[in-house]
Amino acid sequence: MGKREFIALAAFLMAVNSLAIDIMLPALQQIGASLQVDNENHRQYVVTAYLIGFGSAQLFYGPLSDRFGRRIPLLIGLFIYVVSAFGIALIPSFAGLLILRLIQGLGSAATRVITISIVRDVFGGRQMAEVMSLIMMVFMVVPVIAPGTGQVIMLFSTWHMIFAFIGTMATLVGIWMFFRLPETLRPENVRPFTAKSVLSGFAIFLTNRVALCYTIASTFLFGALFGFINSAQQIYNTIYGLGVYTPLAFGGVALFMAFSSFINSQFVGRFGMRKLSHFSLLAFMALSFIWLMVQLFGPQPMPFPIFMGLFALTMFQFGWIGSNFNSLAMEPLGHVAGTASSVLGFMSTVGGALIGAVIGQFYNGTATPMVAAYFCVSVVGLIFVLIAERGKLFRPQNAPPSSDPSLAMH
Repeated sequence: MGKREFIALAAFLMAVNSLAIDIMLPALQQIGASLQVDNENHRQYVVTAYLIGFGSAQLFYGPLSDRFGRRIPLLIGLFIYVVSAFGIALIPSFAGLLILRLIQGLGSAATRVITISIVRDVFGGRQMAEVMSLIMMVFMVVPVIAPGTGQVIMLFSTWHMIFAFIGTMATLVGIWMFFRLPETLRPENVRPFTAKSVLSGFAIFLTNRVALCYTIASTFLFGALFGFINSAQQIYNTIYGLGVYTPLAFGGVALFMAFSSFINSQFVGRFGMRKLSHFSLLAFMALSFIWLMVQLFGPQPMPFPIFMGLFALTMFQFGWIGSNFNSLAMEPLGHVAGTASSVLGFMSTVGGALIGAVIGQFYNGTATPMVAAYFCVSVVGLIFVLIAERGKLFRPQNAPPSSDPSLAMH
């Protein structure tokens, strides 16, 4: 497998998760109407249930993949995801849908944890950040096309077919992975799957100041992103009345983030993960503060072009923060990559989902709760980055180790 195919496959494996969220956002209203959900904020639980399952299961896939390799647990996770997706297409109740969404998230967790572990098996340092940025660039194309795809499916069918579609797509990605991806776990890094070994792996992560603090910072920033995802349909439709054009607005911001990830992949080798991510975090905080001031003291509602401009500029920074923070958290823990990826994924996803759920439930007919949350999480993120770096931003870092030549990626 060449490097380009590796990046594409890793991106599609991670995109399976994004697809399960983004493609059904235009269908939330129809799902609620079909399954008699009266409170419009309760429709957000379709997203939250998935994220809770997705986040919590990550604690298990990492240690499993450190013991049994990356391939088998990943294939099992994809199988659970596919069966749940087709089950949702047939479910007659909202409670049943939420249960299956939770189970679907449990399966999807493998695609997140194990894919990052695979990348860490093959690359390290700035090379890992560069590859993760390229993966995120491809991954971000999904939010660009997924909502529109969901909208098109509903033009010809019902919301049930959306879940049949994502089950089919995950099946195709699983077949690609089965035939093309070799085992990447090195024999010397195999860890026994015992309570003592798993707990010691968790302890290694939780006692590493850099890994823990960058993970907490990521958790709060992802919380703001999930808060927007929960509220997106209400903000775009209720406040701005975009209707069928909602996928265009959603995809436009995602495209901006994809472009940001591509730029990061070009610059990270030259400037390093810390310089780029620290600058972006400060810019994120400054832009979200300006956005909040306009929201509080400007015309109500904020004119849509201004709202989208400030939102897009703020999320542009996210493309530089996300992959670099993940790489910084994983960098010192290559010998326990699966377990480290588990804790990183669990904390950032479950914590982010809960923070996002709280933000979403504060929706009050305006964008103020969401915009205020963006500024607040950036402040918290900065505090934990300062703790990680002992109060000093923009520290220089060592050059990266080379990629693993045994996989012949070129």
